Amino acid sequence: MTIVSEAEARPDATWRADATHRMNRMYRWQRFIYDATRRYYLLGRDQLIAELKPAPGAHVLEIGCGTGRNLIQSAKRYPSARFFGIDVSTEMLTTALAAIKRHRLDSSIRVAHGDATDFDPAKIFTIDAPDHIVISYALSMIPDWKGVLNEAVTRLKPGGQLHIVDFGNQERLPASARRLLLHWLTLFDVTPRRELQDALVTLAERHQAQLTFKRPFRGYAQSAVLTLKK
Repeated sequence: MTIVSEAEARPDATWRADATHRMNRMYRWQRFIYDATRRYYLLGRDQLIAELKPAPGAHVLEIGCGTGRNLIQSAKRYPSARFFGIDVSTEMLTTALAAIKRHRLDSSIRVAHGDATDFDPAKIFTIDAPDHIVISYALSMIPDWKGVLNEAVTRLKPGGQLHIVDFGNQERLPASARRLLLHWLTLFDVTPRRELQDALVTLAERHQAQLTFKRPFRGYAQSAVLTLKK
């Protein structure tokens, strides 16, 4: 199995090589320990997967799929659905491909090199609009995160759902713990999106969609599901 390049899928696209280079530099070595270390503080991912509940035959796309951890967990839990992922880091995709093959899920999961702010599932994967789009701890690393939300909503099929989990404002954590966490996140170019709820409310109103929004773990995380009308 090989990585599908969006640059190949869309010959007219100007590929954002700077983002790929930056993420590859960050994850070239981290990818080998990423899943073992991140499970302690990327809270809410398993809850998102548990609440996903795709219908048989549904298409689920993850933006910023990284090592493929969420895709693999989801494919095991929902074997009748099909899963797809894009990531700007080819280093992370290399790890994802190896993990997918190791778990023998090649027929259930496909991944591709893609830009979260400008992607077309039909051209990359030759699929119709996804039934579900998942964004797990990726918005806090993407400068144009609002552009990602806009792109995701436009790519969903009618009645489709956008599922999000990411770092929150930690408003109910002790002040010392909050300062330490925020400082540590800056070392990895991670910025919690304080305006996420407002941005999603605006999107929901624009598309006449239903929105549920939570701040679990004492505000450590924020999670949302935006459901488009059919």
